[in-house]
Amino acid sequence: MALRPARAEDAAAIDALLRAAFGGEAEARLVGLLRAEGAVVAELVAEQAGVILGQVMFTWAPVGAARVAALAPLAVAEVARRQGTGAALVREGLARCAAAGATAAHVLGEPAYYGRFGFRAAQGITGAPWCGHPAFQVLTLVPDAPPPQGEVRYAQAFAALGDA
Repeated sequence: MALRPARAEDAAAIDALLRAAFGGEAEARLVGLLRAEGAVVAELVAEQAGVILGQVMFTWAPVGAARVAALAPLAVAEVARRQGTGAALVREGLARCAAAGATAAHVLGEPAYYGRFGFRAAQGITGAPWCGHPAFQVLTLVPDAPPPQGEVRYAQAFAALGDA
């Protein structure tokens, strides 16, 4: 399986993957809106024999003055789950975010899953309804840097999720 940046011609396959993985259209719609908004830091796919089996997206979502990336969504096709596909996408995406100048990343997701990458419960971040929830986690990408604190500012596309 190869990891690579998503390309424009992957849009239909990514859309189908997201709809299948999440059982609806909200995440597929979100990804399209985030691309159109120009908020993407990194979008990667896992591909095997020309078939896209996984996708991850990171978008700019600063916290206070810190350059922070938000991980959302992560999707893996049923046939590729529990084989390290999602983990490989997350690790490569985090590396690309760091290379793009992000000092941290945050995610709203399963603590047991994201904890293995070093994500920890986010504290001192405000501005979203899930702030303070154990599933809202942060990871610093700069060694020995403190976690970001302040108000998080997501891309406008995230507000459209409520309209889905």
